[in-house]
Amino acid sequence: MQIDIITAFPEIVSEPLSASIPAQAEKKGLVEYRIHDLRDFTTDKHRQIDDLPYGGGPGMILKPEPLFRAVEALREQCENHSRCEVIYPTPQGTPFTQKSAENLRGLEHLIFICGRYKGIDERVREQLVTMEISLGDFVLSGGEIPALAIIDSTVRLLPGVLQDPESAETDSFSSRLLDGPHYTRPEEFRGLKVPEILLSGHHAKIREWREEQRLTRTRERRSDLLVEK
Repeated sequence: MQIDIITAFPEIVSEPLSASIPAQAEKKGLVEYRIHDLRDFTTDKHRQIDDLPYGGGPGMILKPEPLFRAVEALREQCENHSRCEVIYPTPQGTPFTQKSAENLRGLEHLIFICGRYKGIDERVREQLVTMEISLGDFVLSGGEIPALAIIDSTVRLLPGVLQDPESAETDSFSSRLLDGPHYTRPEEFRGLKVPEILLSGHHAKIREWREEQRLTRTRERRSDLLVEK
């Protein structure tokens, strides 16, 4: 998978992608990250990427010219356009879920447009963006953090990234249930003991207990997940 990130602040995304699971995925040759400074696609001497909104109002808008140049140059490198998405993280987008990550992992090329300031010129959304994604009902300073969250949740699902694929299969939201409690050594800590069932060695009963714990936690915290849709 090739992942391109167009941003006015490359330093925000470069460090997180060079650590932990995202970095391991790249080292294994399963994904390639390419970070592009939006200013590199400008043509004026001031490298201007934003301007005042038509009609007045607060904030600045990212200009269409550098964004069109950037996306069009990157899309030319995609051999199969049906397996390429141009993603714009925005509070106005479709809510991102675990299912969304599972769908994205089957693509070959993801291009992220990281918005800034008041947003991007609407013509970019109309002509270039193929997918708008929201992380929730809140606003961040830019699209870099949402892009990183989407990338991380997607890349970890690629075959061969995690040493134990079952780790992802039992995560919260991989089914309709949240993940349950986990314990490790020591067996007792400050008077708090690991549940006896986990020490029993009876794998069938342990699986049954864990499923019960997942169901209980889901009922208590996210009962909406148990409603048939």
